[in-house]
Parts: sequence; structure tokens; C-alpha cells
Amino acid sequence: MEPAYLVSVPEAPVPDHGPGSFGAEWFRGAEGTTLRAATFFPAGSARGTVVLSPGRTEPIEKYFEVIEDLLARGFAVLAHDWRGQGLSARDLPDRLKGHARGYQPFLNDYKALLDTFEARLPKPWIAMGHSMGGCLTLLALAKGEGRFSACVLSAPMLGINTGGVPPWATTALSWTLSRLGFAGQYVNGGAYDPLTQTFEADKLTHDRARHDRYRAQLKADPRIALGGVTWGWLDFAVSACAWLRRPGSVEGLEIPVTIVAAELDDRVLNPALKTIAERLPRGRYGEVEGAFHEILIETDPRRAIFWKAFDETVDPVAPISPSA
Repeated sequence: MEPAYLVSVPEAPVPDHGPGSFGAEWFRGAEGTTLRAATFFPAGSARGTVVLSPGRTEPIEKYFEVIEDLLARGFAVLAHDWRGQGLSARDLPDRLKGHARGYQPFLNDYKALLDTFEARLPKPWIAMGHSMGGCLTLLALAKGEGRFSACVLSAPMLGINTGGVPPWATTALSWTLSRLGFAGQYVNGGAYDPLTQTFEADKLTHDRARHDRYRAQLKADPRIALGGVTWGWLDFAVSACAWLRRPGSVEGLEIPVTIVAAELDDRVLNPALKTIAERLPRGRYGEVEGAFHEILIETDPRRAIFWKAFDETVDPVAPISPSA
């Protein structure tokens, strides 16, 4: 592995990596794909490790504040860029196209991530993911990834808001067009420049300062930016959600899994999140009142609701040291 780069701006400096960390690094994912990850360690002994998986469009940098929150709780953190995002390799020449080739390459990359960093990461492990990252995290766990002791998900992509288009039509159209040579084309009306998006149009958070902080990161290095989705990405997303809806897909997952939804989410469908939480043997579901989709960059009171649910889930499996 070789050292990698993290974008630092005055509004969001890179967190202290701590003792024993090499900072950001390149590693090899599935098919030899070059991917980026970063490790962070608390000042004292770590009570465990959180593997942090961002949502669609989101690079490691967007989660610097979340990483600081986890370090303050005594956890080591492994954060990563999914393939096609951040500074990890992208599948298409147009870097702004959010593309995918099914969910299996993501799952193979996730296994490679854990295998690569396993020796450095103190147990127990906690899986944490937002939106697309939450969907893929749950998918990996449901398909047999057994190294985690608990899981906490923020507004996971378990049901997609298709804007009034019937789900069957979205599924059929994305499947068909992806196999007729249009997989790499934008979904109708999907092209946009993320650097021109506004706080009001995004409707991802009520916290303008946190929204603007991320914009500053994108402007500092536009290479970490990502735009709209392709038909291939949509085909991946609906197929991943469909797999998790299958009877028996999540019922064998024995670790505690907490799903925290945003009440005013217009990206994912909260009833789908609640249904899957109810099917999990140790599942728990809650909603953050008044929150938009990106709970972790919401206002302080809304973020606090997420962190309360997080602490209640992980404290029994990763106790706080009496000396901490």
C-alpha cells in the first residue's frame, strides 16, 4: 500500500490520525481496482473499530466531523471511498457520472478493504454506513460477512424514492437499458454539476454551515465530486434493494442492527427501512424528527438523536473503558 491524499480546508482540517496510523492509503480492491481508505486512532487504547461507509457521491472528507465524533468515543475508524467515488478509481471517463456494474463488485471491494486492514483494527468491529453505504453494508452482512459485532445505519438505501414512477417500471427500465448498451448513460434528467448545487435545492440538511463546509471541500479539489446517476447505477440500486426484500435475506443476521431514518427524507422510503428493521432478529428502528436525508450533517439536536441511538447500540458490545 502507498500513501494517499486527503483534502484539507480551513473549515474541515484532516483529523489527527493518531498513533499507529498511516493516514490515507491506496489499496487494491476487486479486479485490482485502486481504492482509497484512511485509518484514524484515538489517543488512548481503542475500545474497538468503526468501519465507516459513506453514501452515494460522498468521499471520506465529508465525514471528518463524524470521524472526530467516533474518536472522541474511543473508537478507531476505518473510512473508505467506494469504487466510483472520492479518489477511488472510476469506471467511466466522465468522472461526474455516478455509475455501477451491479452490487457484487462493491461487496468484493468491501471484503478486500476488511482483509487489507484487519490486522491493524482492534476488535470489536462496528459497521456504520449512510444511504448507499448503509445498503451495501447490510447486504455484506446478510451475505455472510461475520467479523462485526454491531451495525448502525443512517438513512440506508433500502427503498428508493423514484419520484412517482412505479417501482416495477423503474426496475424494468433500468434492467433493460443497462443491457441494451445504455448502462453508462445518465438517467433522464440526471446530469448536473455538483459544484453548482445550492443549499435550498439539495434539501439534504437544515444546517447551512455543514452544507457549505462540504462545498468548500469540493471546490478545493473537484476530483472528489460526483454528479448524477447512470442507468447502470440505478439498475444496481434497485437490484440491491430487491435482494434485501427477499424472504430470508436478513433474518439470519444475529448481531444488533439499528436503522436511523430521517423523517423528511425524499431520497429513500422510510416504510422500507422500518420493514427490514422489523425482520432483523435484533433490529431496531427510529426516526429523527424534522431531519432531511443526511442525518450526520444535520443540525446538532438532530445529530444528537442519531448518536444516542448509536451509543445505545454499541455500548453493550464495546464497553467504555473505566479509565477512558
